[in-house]
Amino acid sequence: MKYNISLKKTEEGFSVSCPGLPGCWSQGETEEEALENIAEAIKDYLAEFRKLL
Repeated sequence: MKYNISLKKTEEGFSVSCPGLPGCWSQGETEEEALENIAEAIKDYLAEFRKLL
């Protein structure tokens, strides 16, 4: 499954969120790090959601 993300440059690096998964966000010093981090955050978010089912 694919999710849209929002990537924004900040003073500290990059902030990234997944609008389709409320509260799912991450950050990184580089764009690459932020994208890796949001991929992990999405996996963790979905794993926790599955526990609720």
